[in-house]
Amino acid sequence: MSDVMAIGVLSRKTGVKVPTIRFYEGIGLLPAPPRSEGNRRLYSTEAVDRLRFIRHARELGFEVEAIRELLDLAEQPQRSCAKVDALAREHLHAITSRIERLTALKTEVEHMIKSCAKGRIAQCRIIEALSHHEHCLNHKH
Repeated sequence: MSDVMAIGVLSRKTGVKVPTIRFYEGIGLLPAPPRSEGNRRLYSTEAVDRLRFIRHARELGFEVEAIRELLDLAEQPQRSCAKVDALAREHLHAITSRIERLTALKTEVEHMIKSCAKGRIAQCRIIEALSHHEHCLNHKH
């Protein structure tokens, strides 16, 4: 085998930690590599490319199953990209939904801070609001 590397080299080239590489192998995102006579994993340059793809997809927030589908689709370059588009749109919808929830959360925390009397804990509106979280979560401003 030419151009093979140990897991530590693969980790340095891709910026992915060794335990994460092993995890990706365990769940099948990264194929298990051949091993040396000393039972060391030997990775190819294709593993570098695949791992960079996985890392970038994770950085963009794609879930493991979506990445699995994207990897499968990437191996079929003549196929229509409609499924890739659908996966990206679904992910964008999840991001938008998360932003809306975070915006509501931000507003609630800002309201709690503005309500703070800056007195003693016994009169602290933040502690009171956290103690009655159901009220806070359902409270509309």
